[in-house]
Amino acid sequence: MKTNLHPTDYRPVVFSDDVAGFAFLTQSTAQTNDTIKWEDGNDYPLVKVHISSASHPFFTGEEKIIDTEGRVDRFKAKFAAAEARKVALASKAKKANAAKAKKANADQ
Repeated sequence: MKTNLHPTDYRPVVFSDDVAGFAFLTQSTAQTNDTIKWEDGNDYPLVKVHISSASHPFFTGEEKIIDTEGRVDRFKAKFAAAEARKVALASKAKKANAAKAKKANADQ
């Protein structure tokens, strides 16, 4: 087994999920410059997380469908534009065929 593989500089660190208003104190090697005064009155390094067990849908039982980029709307717009191009090309082809037929009749 390899020696000196695991870190040894564990220290108390507070992990905070600001969205859920949830924080916990644990041992970690995570590096940070932020600090926070904890419930026991001591200052500890602070690591901010975007999601935790207090806000993750798996643990909360809430299912949120977030369409931040408007994927559905973009798809519908793309589909509508393609349909409009299809109609425009069909109408253009119809006019071209009518013009050819008219010219052919005029030449005879």
